[in-house]
Amino acid sequence: MMHGLEKSDSAVVAMKPANNVGEPAAEWVERRAGTKGNTGQPHTRRAQNRASVPQGLERVRQAARQRKKERFTALLHHVTIDRLRESFLALKRNAAPGVDGVTWRYYEAGLEEHLQRLHAQVQSGAYRALPVRRQYIPKPDGKQRPLGIAALEDKIVQRAVVEVLNAIYEEDFLGFSYGFRPGRSQHDALDALATAIIRTPVNWILDADIRSFFDSVSQEWLVRFMEHRIGDQRIIRLVRKWLKAGVLEDGELSVSDTGTPQGAVASPLLANVYLHYVFDLWANRWRRREAKGNVIILRYADDIVVGFEHEADARRFWEAMRLRLEEFSLALHPDKTRLLEFGRYAAVTRKRRGLGKPETFTFLGFIFLCGKSRRGAFVAGGVQARLDGGKE
Repeated sequence: MMHGLEKSDSAVVAMKPANNVGEPAAEWVERRAGTKGNTGQPHTRRAQNRASVPQGLERVRQAARQRKKERFTALLHHVTIDRLRESFLALKRNAAPGVDGVTWRYYEAGLEEHLQRLHAQVQSGAYRALPVRRQYIPKPDGKQRPLGIAALEDKIVQRAVVEVLNAIYEEDFLGFSYGFRPGRSQHDALDALATAIIRTPVNWILDADIRSFFDSVSQEWLVRFMEHRIGDQRIIRLVRKWLKAGVLEDGELSVSDTGTPQGAVASPLLANVYLHYVFDLWANRWRRREAKGNVIILRYADDIVVGFEHEADARRFWEAMRLRLEEFSLALHPDKTRLLEFGRYAAVTRKRRGLGKPETFTFLGFIFLCGKSRRGAFVAGGVQARLDGGKE
């Protein structure tokens, strides 16, 4: 885990070693084809995936792994009463109720009867998704953060369906995608990024921010992307129901053609599917075919960091990425997306040009800096940022 940085005598910083020393979960093993250091490791952690996939879904996972273009036409039967029960038991006991007012404790009192009815509705197509209840919570800066609260049965069904879909998509998602995936944490992503920067000769970092991503997702494109793999129209109809359920705020219902449902258990997976097709596959292809030097990529949900050996590559990628996102109703935030000189040679080259110390960037709440250890080795890592914008 990256707890922070350790200062040396010369006031530069040294990174705490990654957890998995010897086999780091690092982007550096996925360099552009043909570059030194490409170990040919698979994109995802197969051992973790196997352990995390329930036995009933093992055949689905195997088929997804072996046949990358197969469309799965029979998935809904995996949404069993047992899987719905497991989904219910995994929910927070004291969570606020949705628009139906049903609490976990109330549902538990008649659990088996409720699950039998819910299962029958899901299998027959009679299940209806309820609107998400919106409320606001205060942010550290004094502003209000919108919070979506889904109805209890919607949470149960979504969690069960996500478990089924993960058996497929965990075989498809690329290694540099970390957000909201089984067996991958924020600290794994932080360790991977620091390791990639240290072990790969990169000199420029593109810190990319997608503006209002979760509100901007095209629902039409999302469904089209899912249909590449999901041929069971009953599953697709469930997803459409969640997308069209709308938001209830102050007694008024609003339904949109864009965005994923706030507070929905399925939203992180749907977001990963969207960016897998819009960004991940495209960026990996660009790295192989267009880049002149080394490129590292790391994405955690809609937080994206791309490192480049050459500034020219970075600027070409930036423009190509902007155009690519626009094709799918997304946009880079003009004020929060920036290119900075960052890497093992950044301090020397900037000093030569009469510039100051290398800039820093923030990823998952950590401020990334580069410097030297007491022994003179290049190090890069994150110092946890305080909520007020300072450093701890």
